[in-house]
Amino acid sequence: MPHKSGKTRHPRRKPTKRKTARIKLADAITDREPEDSSTLKRAPVPRIFLLSPANASGIRAQLILREGASFPLALRLRDGHLTLGEAFSFISGLYFRGKLAYARAFAQPPPNTAGVLVITACGGLLSPEMPITRNALCAISSAPVAVSEERYRIPLERDARLVAGQVGSPCEVVLLGSIATPKYVEPLLKIFGERLLFPAEFAGRGDMSRGGLMLRCARSGEQLTYVPVATAKRHGPRPPKLPPMPHPRPASPLG
Repeated sequence: MPHKSGKTRHPRRKPTKRKTARIKLADAITDREPEDSSTLKRAPVPRIFLLSPANASGIRAQLILREGASFPLALRLRDGHLTLGEAFSFISGLYFRGKLAYARAFAQPPPNTAGVLVITACGGLLSPEMPITRNALCAISSAPVAVSEERYRIPLERDARLVAGQVGSPCEVVLLGSIATPKYVEPLLKIFGERLLFPAEFAGRGDMSRGGLMLRCARSGEQLTYVPVATAKRHGPRPPKLPPMPHPRPASPLG
């Protein structure tokens, strides 16, 4: 059989694994879109909340502190099984309940630091999770909340200095309470300075409106706008009335 003339063909070499990996890496780098700096995730800003106290001399406070009170919350308070947050939520109603729900939803405390603290009349800053008795509640509420009252101011300033040392300078300290009078602003501002913030949306609102606003924010996951207390607008026109808060409808028993 005649032999075919021509060049001898050599088998085609397959690319090595290393070369294949280099090609894939180059393709990935070429195809990758440049990252937009606006989409990069930023580290969350450390943030704690200070809540103004409930008025322990009001009608609802008298109900829960009455010697013969027999409703469940009063019995739990008597036995020391009620927390400070639960007691103040009952006494104050919507306002404190809104503050507590909001603070719990959005607190981002530094490690080993409480994210929510309650200002008290003569007990300094206390955790809302602290179990409390009837006698203890009376004791921490026995002084007027006024800058001129040493029983109020000295424990508050003592605890505020401790908190300031724990959280460090990058941490925001948000006051959920009135800034229209100096009772909270004066002792806290000289300790926290520019770190002390306040929701701008509070200006012009009453306590009930603030409480309803914070409950809505806690449910929706949308935070308010924080501004420095030192330069915050402390008074403003009354904002529009909040729309009714939607309540989930119970499921029909018929399915």
